[in-house]
Order: sequence, then structure tokens, then C-alpha cells
Amino acid sequence: MIDVINLEKKFGDNKVLNGINVTIEKGDIMVVIGPSGSGKSTFLRCLNCMEDPTGGQIIFNGVDIADIKVDINIHRRHMGMVFQHFNLFNNKTVIQNIMLAPVYVQCQDLRKAKRKNSWMKFTNMFKAADKKQELIPITTSKEEIIKNARENAITLLKRIGLEDKADVYPSTLSGGQKQRVAIVRSLAMNPDVILFDEPTSALDPEMVGEVLDLMKSLAKEGMTMIIVTHEMGFAREVANKVLFIDEGQILESASPEEFFANPKNPRLKEFLSKVL
Repeated sequence: MIDVINLEKKFGDNKVLNGINVTIEKGDIMVVIGPSGSGKSTFLRCLNCMEDPTGGQIIFNGVDIADIKVDINIHRRHMGMVFQHFNLFNNKTVIQNIMLAPVYVQCQDLRKAKRKNSWMKFTNMFKAADKKQELIPITTSKEEIIKNARENAITLLKRIGLEDKADVYPSTLSGGQKQRVAIVRSLAMNPDVILFDEPTSALDPEMVGEVLDLMKSLAKEGMTMIIVTHEMGFAREVANKVLFIDEGQILESASPEEFFANPKNPRLKEFLSKVL
């Protein structure tokens, strides 16, 4: 699904990522660990080009999304993102947060289709019968898009037991509730992959479990996930690949069993001795 080839990222003279190479297959749960400042979050943000790579390629579903000529917003539709500090819109209710992206994207596509049809109708007036272009079939309306998005949002809220919070504002929610809403907000776009940037590090300890349980259920359903986290127990239990990044390089990549039981890199051995 994603091929990262010789990925580099510089901030001025500071090279944060230095030749990252990794392949993520459909259904992978890849956990990325490493010390603070090692480049983990920058790596994640480069995957959907929230940070523009300085060099290298990111092949997502066959397209190099690091290419400046590519419309990245088209590909971001298929790549969800869950942030450390939730990033919910505080001026919108919970259900409005979940509906926002699917309604915006589908209405944008609807407007484009209508504009294109109007242009084709005009140009068809000057063409022979056998040269006329077929109009794009339009089978929905703005009202139908909003209705379907609301129904889907309610279904997602029921999944996390927060359907009674649909019309409240994020400021009234606990940290764990906010993060679960942020996760189902990503799910509302039906993404191919979800990126998690330390999704539990801003939570109180008793709230971590409810977020990890939701992520575990997504893993069981086959969702492709790339997760930057310090939760070693979660990595052992759920991941099928674990990467260790330090100083902008992947120093070790292995299955959880091999990674934790038999680390080979001296820096990884040192890191694990401090966190386990």
C-alpha cells in the first residue's frame, strides 16, 4: 500500500530524516518507537505530506504523493490522521466534527460534476451527434449527502458508546472521549490507512485503555495502521511490524516477538532497557 523510498527531511541545516526505507502492506499494523526527537512524528507527517519531504519518494496506492505535481488532497482522502492533542474543532459539535470532511469532499465532487456537465452541455451544442460527450451521471444531492453523513456519524458514535454526546461540544468531553471521537472522525472517510501520532500520550493513565481498546478492535477488522507510540505493551500485542527510529534512521525493523525478545542494535538494546 505504501512504499517509502530513501525519504529525507531537513529543517534548515538539521536533517531530521536520513534515508528512510520501509514498505507497508495492506492490513499491516506498524508501530514506530524511538526516543524523543528521533524523527518519529516527522516521519508520520511526511507520509501524508503534512510535512513536505526534502527528498525521496512516498508511493501510496501506486502514486508518488511526494511529487509536487500531485494533488495531495485527493490522496489524503484515503489516509486518516489521529493527532496527539485530538485537533477537534471546538466551535463544532461532536457530530459536526465527524460529518465535516465527508460532507465537504462529497459536496465538492458534486459541484465539480455539475460544472463539468454544464460545460459539456454547452460544447455539445456545437458537435455532431456522434461526437457529443456523455454527461457525468449525478445520483445524489447535497441534502442526501448530509443525511447519509449524519447517519454514518451516529453509527460510528454508537460504536464507541458516545451517541448521547452527538450534539455537545468537545470541551465537555474527557480526553479519552475526545480521542475516540477523533478516531471515528478519521473512520468517517473510510480511509485505506490511519496514521496515529502518539494517540495516548496526552491522556490520563485511566483513559489510555479505552483508546487502545478501540485501536485493537480496528486492528482485528484489518485496518492498516501506522502508529507512533510509547505503549510497548500495545506494540507487543497488536503490531505485526515494529520499527525503531533514532537520529532520523531506521536502526531496526522486526516482528514484535523478535524485536523485544532479541534486539540486535546496541542503541535499541539500550532504549529497551530503559523503557521496559
